[in-house]
Amino acid sequence: MMQDAMGNENSIRYPGWGVCVAAFVGVMVSFAAIMPYTFSLFIEPLAGAFGWHREAISSAFGIAAITVAVFSPGIGTLLDRFPPRRIILPSVVIFAAAFASLSLLTPNIARFYFTYFVLGVVGNGTAQLAYTRAVLTWFQKHRGLALALVLTGSGTGSIVIPLVTQVVIQHYGWRAGYLALGCIALLGIPLTALLVRNRPVPVAQADHHFQSGVSIGFALRTSIFWIFAFIIMLEAFGSNGLISHLAALLTERGISSQGAALALSVMGAAGILGRLTTGLLLDRYFAPYIAALMLGVSGVGILTLTTAATIPIALAGTALMGYGLGSEADVVPYLIARYFGRKHFAALYGLTWTAYAIGGATGPIVVGHFYDRAGNYQPRMIAALALTCVVGAALNLLLPRYPVESSAETKNLAVPSPLATES
Repeated sequence: MMQDAMGNENSIRYPGWGVCVAAFVGVMVSFAAIMPYTFSLFIEPLAGAFGWHREAISSAFGIAAITVAVFSPGIGTLLDRFPPRRIILPSVVIFAAAFASLSLLTPNIARFYFTYFVLGVVGNGTAQLAYTRAVLTWFQKHRGLALALVLTGSGTGSIVIPLVTQVVIQHYGWRAGYLALGCIALLGIPLTALLVRNRPVPVAQADHHFQSGVSIGFALRTSIFWIFAFIIMLEAFGSNGLISHLAALLTERGISSQGAALALSVMGAAGILGRLTTGLLLDRYFAPYIAALMLGVSGVGILTLTTAATIPIALAGTALMGYGLGSEADVVPYLIARYFGRKHFAALYGLTWTAYAIGGATGPIVVGHFYDRAGNYQPRMIAALALTCVVGAALNLLLPRYPVESSAETKNLAVPSPLATES
């Protein structure tokens, strides 16, 4: 009786959907929504207040991304071993306090860098890496949709949070903007504390997929994992390189700061639509094909921004970019679960975040460097960022069919090779 109640994913009363709702809210106010989508709003205020160069300011974004790269595998390992709330709640508190502390910045840029280092240490303890581990324990039939619903949280946050932050900066200054972000980051705590948990072990054991999966070492010896990693690194280089400078780029072209904040929000809204579309398609079609298509769309969006001098063009470009890039957050955890199982899901997902963070760290710094050399954001530089999406789309086509999911997987060492595929 309990197994029937716990196993009906089609029912609105299924407990897994409550976990999804709490995870949606948590991701909405997490590192994934706050840090990349608000960073560019502070570039000009900080440059004006302290005289820092844009490459120097962008280095903070890079520090956070590199730190995420270093600490994500460890966070993933902890999530595989302990209940998710033990990792998420302390991470959120530290993350919120660090953001709020930026309101006390001085001209000492080392203080700025140290805070972004702290944000990187706990960042993925607040974001989808932490929440999807719990969500995936609840879903088999609707895993694509469940992941999409959770990950639309970051899209929702990226719509609302930049607009709120820009209003606060405009009326009360950049220090108040950082303080507001610290308060926003705390909003996910109540539902996380109440609802986020792994599927109960006695029930989960009835589903062999919950316990199945290859070893971490086995996954790292496959070409599949490294194709994942390279695609993710390329996408992060291009998208973060542009997003971290987007507001400054658009205002340089004559678009108002309010218009730039609106463009960031439109990107987030399009990302929600992209994630929901992708989530529905993942349960029906071969995921690498979906990922290739969506990365192509984002590449077109980035190319559109090479000539964005009016609000309509800027909104069109950011909408296309957001729609395409929204898919990547869905596809990566979905493919990890399909190719490698869920036994070591969080640790493997954390390792892909290392690849993401390497690209995400270098992209903003490279764009800032070329800005400081040229004195402006050159169209050919933006076009080069679009190329990363095109290459990433092509690499998706190299991925093989999914391995067969069988009861043999529960033994870990008996998992079929990724070359043994579904018909």
